Amino acid sequence: LKNAILPVITIAGFNTGYLLGGAIVIEEVFALPGMGRLVLYAIYQRDYPLIQGIVLIIALMFVLINLLTDLLYAAIDPRIRLDQKET
Repeated sequence: LKNAILPVITIAGFNTGYLLGGAIVIEEVFALPGMGRLVLYAIYQRDYPLIQGIVLIIALMFVLINLLTDLLYAAIDPRIRLDQKET
């Protein structure tokens, strides 16, 4: 049963990444304050340093989510190892 949850973890990781991208649309449609709305207004005003900072933060969050997904693989399924041993 442990090997059956691996695809669920993969899809959850991908969906979390999609949530980061969908924040811009949701925050603009419902007039919520947040990072998505901030990046949209920065694009309108051509504030390049702010755009670069927000893109860097979103990319870092996406990388950390993928790292967490890989670590969960190793924690759940003992057949998956994090280190490589030479044979």
